[in-house]
This record gives sequence, C-alpha cells and structure tokens, in this order.
Amino acid sequence: MSNNKPEGRREDALAKQRNQMREEYERQKQTLINETEKARPSANRFVGQNDSMEDSLKNRTVGLVRLEDFQQRRKELEEAKAREAAQSNELKDDARKTKKRKKAAKATLSFAMDDEGDEDGDMNGNDSSDSPAQKKSKLKKNPNVDTSFLPDREREEAERKERERLRVEWLTKQEEIKKEEIEIVYSYWDGSGHRKSVTCKKGDEIGSFLEKCRAQFPELRGVSVDNLMYVKEDLIIPQHYTFYDFIINKARGKSGPLFNFDVHDDVRLLADATKEKDESHAGKVVERSYYQRNKHIFPASRWEVFDPEKSYGKYTIA
Repeated sequence: MSNNKPEGRREDALAKQRNQMREEYERQKQTLINETEKARPSANRFVGQNDSMEDSLKNRTVGLVRLEDFQQRRKELEEAKAREAAQSNELKDDARKTKKRKKAAKATLSFAMDDEGDEDGDMNGNDSSDSPAQKKSKLKKNPNVDTSFLPDREREEAERKERERLRVEWLTKQEEIKKEEIEIVYSYWDGSGHRKSVTCKKGDEIGSFLEKCRAQFPELRGVSVDNLMYVKEDLIIPQHYTFYDFIINKARGKSGPLFNFDVHDDVRLLADATKEKDESHAGKVVERSYYQRNKHIFPASRWEVFDPEKSYGKYTIA
C-alpha cells in the first residue's frame, strides 16, 4: 500500500509534465504557422480588384431569385459597366493628351540666354538711346489652320454628352419596340396539328407565350408551363428568350427564319435556285413527355435545342 502512493504521485507528475510539453509544442507550432502566413505573399496579390460582370451578378443574386429580378439586375450591371468603361477611356485619353502636352512644353526652345546676352551687350557700351529699339518678333496664330485634331476639353465633354444622349435614345426606342404587339401563329402538336394564334408583345418571353397557349386548350390546362416546349423551324426555343431577341438579331432556323411568326409560303412564277426561299412555318407547342416518347420519329427526330452561336446554314425540310 505504501509503495502504491509514491508510484501514483510519480505518475501524476509525469502526466502533468507531458501535458506541459504538449502545450508548449502546440504553442510553438502555432507561432511558426503565424510567421509563415505573414511571410507568404497574399493569395489575392495578382488577382484583379475589379470583379467581372458575371462575378458581380453571382454576388447580387444569391439564393432563389425570380427571372425578372435576375434580368433586371443583369441589365443594371451591364449599363454600369458600360458607363465605367466610357469614363475610364475618357480618363486614359485625358492622361495621354496631358502627357503629350508636357512633352511638347519640354521640347520648346527658351530664349532667356539670348535676352541676357543682349542686356550684357547694352551694359558694355551700346547706349539704348543711340540705337533704335529692336522689336522682338512674336509668333502669332493662324486662324485658317484646322485645329480640330488638337485636344479640347469642352469639345470632348460635348461629344461624351452626345454619346450618352444617343445611348439613352437607343435604349428608349428598343423599349418601345418591345411593347409593340405581334400575332403569333402556332400549332399544338400531339401527333397532328391544331392551329391557333395568340397576341403577345415583342418583349414577352417564350414562357409567358406558352402560358397563353395553355389557356386556349382544355387538355393543356393540367400541364405546367415547364412541361411545355416551343419548337420553331425545327429548333427547341428555351423559355427565357423573348421574341425581340430573334427579331432584332434576324435569327435563322433549320427550315426558315425565327423572326417571322406568321405563316406564309414562297410563291414564285419562276424557280430560281440562286435565291433562298422566303417561307415561314407555324411554331409547334409540344408537351415535353410527348417529345421524350417520340424523339426518334420524324419530325421530332429533327428537333434540337437552339444555340445562338451555331450557324444552321441553308433552310432544309428533309
């Protein structure tokens, strides 16, 4: 019993000593880590401070955001970036012109030494009253010289205001175009066509157009808009596009133009293979489930998702 007590005290002392050594080791380790982090260059040292428009858009649209709010924020960011780019270009131009003016000022000749020499000559014996006063020739501006290429702050400010006015005027005109109404001829396709038409605005999205189509057919009222597809000229149009996008860009499909939403045939008295046919076909409103079941069968086998970067070449129907 007496031998156990000294052994227990010795074990406690050793355990306490080990804990103290462990704490000292952790403290030294943390000190080394902190010193290393201070000496290491920053991770953002070579990263640009100006975020791109996509990064700014991601930071401002965290979580679930409505499509209208997302598009509005994207439009605001694009306008802000355009204004910043215009201002930065103007500042660069001003700095460049100021630098050129400084170089030109350094390159000009100074006649101060000549004036001092003349004064010394007068003091050495040439009486100013005896000799006629010499008139110094001065350079004068020629009013007939074209100076439009020279820097002019007022003219540059007027040009900047004019560019801003034209930009706002163009945006206002585009908004007016988006508010114009257009008749869309379409066909509900379930293996056979059921043609109808609906009136929309040019700025409406494909999703809102499908919502109006859904209300015209009783069999579609139980189907959500997300389960409907709009197929125009053998191309599946995503629902976030607007009719204005195709009209302003004169987009082309595989079998006809995407910017004509009526139905007309190209009637010619003389066939001319050198000229492309001007035909427009009714777009198809299709249930997504129908497309999944029949996408290996004509005409669904020709359909593909619209890609704005792709060129679809000449119109074909086969």
